[in-house]
Order: sequence, then structure tokens, then C-alpha cells
Amino acid sequence: MTVPEWFTWALDEKPQHLEIEVDDVPIAYRAWGEPGAPVVVLVHGGAAHSGWWDHVGPHLAVDHRVLALDLSGHGDSGRRDAYTLEAWAREVMAVATSETSAKPVVFGHSMGGFVALTAAREHGADMLGAAAIDSPVKEVSAEARSWRNDRADLSMPLYPDARTMVARFRTLPEDPSCLPYIRDHIARGSIHHVVRADGSGWTWKFDPRVFLRSSMEPADVARSACEVALLRGERGMATTDITEEIRSRLGGNVPVTVIPDSGHHIMLDQPTALIAVLQTLLGQWRNR
Repeated sequence: MTVPEWFTWALDEKPQHLEIEVDDVPIAYRAWGEPGAPVVVLVHGGAAHSGWWDHVGPHLAVDHRVLALDLSGHGDSGRRDAYTLEAWAREVMAVATSETSAKPVVFGHSMGGFVALTAAREHGADMLGAAAIDSPVKEVSAEARSWRNDRADLSMPLYPDARTMVARFRTLPEDPSCLPYIRDHIARGSIHHVVRADGSGWTWKFDPRVFLRSSMEPADVARSACEVALLRGERGMATTDITEEIRSRLGGNVPVTVIPDSGHHIMLDQPTALIAVLQTLLGQWRNR
């Protein structure tokens, strides 16, 4: 497949790599655009990292300072003893306020959408808007809850070389419609070399314990003092029933945008459509 010019251009727009400390844990983030411009924070999904936004962030940075953080337990950020949506929301707000005193906009994908909705609930008066991108808020079954609670000691396998790991990279859920040039880019940013007591080798960057607290239930959703929007893929995990439930709990007056012919990972299979929707939301919210 030919790599399009818009993607090549975006990757050529190298971000700044910055870091702050939040609740005693280092939080890494990338930044595009001029310091002092209105801030947009991009939040990745579970087990992902800020590099998932490398081809999106530059296209939002014409009139904005775009920040993509690695949530604790992900990417190049530090780890915590335990993870919560509330702690991740504090990290999002801390990254935003480290750059500006103005109200930020927060866009989050999948689990990152849970973080965005939590930030809107907890810090909505200090935000301009939040959007959840194909975030499947739903009840967690008793069996799934027990499975999570019984798996505090998860371990990560080691691989002999980076090439093997990149070849093994898969999205969750797996989707063959993901564009290969985007998938390969984020795969390379998802791994690192480590030395452990059981040997050395290559492994994934994320802490597997993030999966123990990476869900959001309808009862966790509440109205916010800021603007809220919902996006979902036509073939995504945030089904019509799910988005209508969230919309109702947010007061009903919440726009829902469906990205045609997209699965759960919209930035991987319909990225230009996603960019257009995010640009539109920014324009609407900034001009109100």
C-alpha cells in the first residue's frame, strides 16, 4: 500500500518530548504546535501509548498546542502500585495545566475515552470539552470482575529481538482493516528492551496491571460542566445501545458522530475522517 503524503507529513512534524511529575510518578508527553496556543490533550487507549496520535496530532496543531501523554503504566511514563480512572484523569489535567491556565479540550480513545469522561465529571468546570472515541462503557460481569481481582501478578513475556515483537503486534480487538503503515509505526513505539531477573530481551512497554482497572460502567458516567461529545466506529465496540446509555446519563443533549466503515481503532482505519471530526469539534467549542 502506498503511504499517503498526509501521513508522511505528519510524521515529519516531530513533537517535543516532555515530562512532568504527577502524584510522584513521571508522566511523559509529546507536544505539537506553539506554546501558549489553546490546549488539546489526546489520550490513548489501554496498553497503547502517545505514539498512536503521531499522525493525528500535527493536523490539529495549526491553531492549538496539542499534547499526547503516556498515562502512567503506559509508554515512557512511570508505573503505579494501582491504577484508577481518577488518577489518570488527574494526569491529563496536570499535563494540560503545565502548559496553560486556559481550559483544555480532551479527546480520548477507548479506555482513554473513559479517562476523558472521568475528567469531565471530576474537573468539568476547568475544561472546555471532552470527547470519548469508541469507548464501550458497560456493566462488568461478576465473572469478569473476579477474573480481574485474581490476577494481580501478571507477567510479560520476553522476546529475542525487536523484529519478532513488531511482527507479533495486534490490536485488541484485532481488526484486519487497520492501515499497515500506521500499524507498523505504532508497533515500533510499543516495545522496549529490558533486563530482568529472569533474563533480558524485548517486551511491551505497558504494565499488564492496567487491565485490572481499565473499564468504566454506566453508573460512573455523570453530567459535566463542560461540553461532551461521543464518537463511535460503525463496526466499533461502542454500539448504539452503549452510546445512547451514555448520552442519556450525560443529559441527552450530547452529539454522537458515527464514523462510517470504521472499527474500534478509528485512528488506524479511518484516520482522516477522525481528524476532520476532531477539527470540527475544536472549531465549534472554541467559537462558542
